[in-house]
Amino acid sequence: MQGPSDRRVLTASFVGTAIEFYDFYIYATAASLVFGALFFPEVEPGLAQMASFATLAVAFFARPVGAAFFGHFGDRIGRKSTLVASLLTMGISTTLVAVLPTYEQAGWIAPLALSLLRFGQGFGLGGEWGGAALLAVENAPPGWRARYGSAPQMGAPAGFIAANGLFLILGVALTPEQFRDWGWRLPFAISALLVAVGLYIRLKLTETPEFAQSLKEAPPPKVPLAELLSNHWRMLVGGTVGAIACFATYYVGTAFLLGYGTKTLGYSMQAFLGIQLVAILFMAVGIYSAAWLADRHFDERRVLAGGCVATILLGFTIAPLMQASLFGAFLFLSLALLAMGFVYGPLGAWLPGLFPPRVRYTGASMTFNIAGVLGGGLTPLISQWLTLHGGLALVGLYLSAATALSLVALLLLRQRPTDPVPLEGV
Repeated sequence: MQGPSDRRVLTASFVGTAIEFYDFYIYATAASLVFGALFFPEVEPGLAQMASFATLAVAFFARPVGAAFFGHFGDRIGRKSTLVASLLTMGISTTLVAVLPTYEQAGWIAPLALSLLRFGQGFGLGGEWGGAALLAVENAPPGWRARYGSAPQMGAPAGFIAANGLFLILGVALTPEQFRDWGWRLPFAISALLVAVGLYIRLKLTETPEFAQSLKEAPPPKVPLAELLSNHWRMLVGGTVGAIACFATYYVGTAFLLGYGTKTLGYSMQAFLGIQLVAILFMAVGIYSAAWLADRHFDERRVLAGGCVATILLGFTIAPLMQASLFGAFLFLSLALLAMGFVYGPLGAWLPGLFPPRVRYTGASMTFNIAGVLGGGLTPLISQWLTLHGGLALVGLYLSAATALSLVALLLLRQRPTDPVPLEGV
């Protein structure tokens, strides 16, 4: 049963990650809807959309850099202070987007500044997820690791609902001209208030017991990344490939399909944001269901593999469902995001469990964020290119192929047998 301390830990893990993902998703939504026209107006619309998605990819390449940086301090000085620093980094970068000039106002400086702030977003998020996952699982009682590890994962749909819900309200309340001229800036400005809430919660935390115990057993590594690459590279590679599926699924189902559904298929922005908001609830159901199954009946690796099989099959349905009707689009998004919950939810326990506590912050952060580069960073851009050269069915094949890579890694990779904390539920 959870006590006050447990609830505080889980709340901090959930709320901080929800804020981080809110920041990340408002950028993805704005990139899908308006950034192409505002920051890249001198090219034709299809290429402007690709350029907008290219800035989206910048953060994914920043994330491993942030993972190495924040992981170094998370493994040396502790989880709490590092999590505060990562939240501040991303929050400041996001808030500054609200005051950026457009290309019409500042020329080439505008897209350059946008890319730099996007890098800051990714750098901060690179240290966020690993620390939030460790905060949860390193405080988990036996048999609850996957469910505790799902707390930061649930921050993803919560952040998405807050981000897209706000854009939906703005789309209804404002004219298209008002939204394009200034309305898109409001979600970025609101980020400052949310970061203040997250900081208040996280500053009340104490250090995790597993990290404290590891410091008693041995001094922290001087260079955690060097020790990780030297002694745990197999888990680093396997965990990275195993996590690709969740990013590919998510960014096909959200950022790419939002742009494709509104600009190519002709669905209204409000209608498509509305079905995405309902469909994301299926992701939340999938996350907790997968964590419960991992604790009580299977383990994280088997549940993740099952989610991969479902996602591979769903890749073949994207074209007929999306092109059938708005209801068909809703059906595909709901099924895809439900499956995404199964390839995402157990990662909060599975990836930290691959590494010992002394390099766990670095290991979990690097695997998750390098997977983000491979599975998510270029996915909207590649998907846009595939539709221009072969249609939506190619995007489905791309999704199935990316998920198949994760399935192979999961089948080949085993948990660390010497981990001092049980990883499977009872």
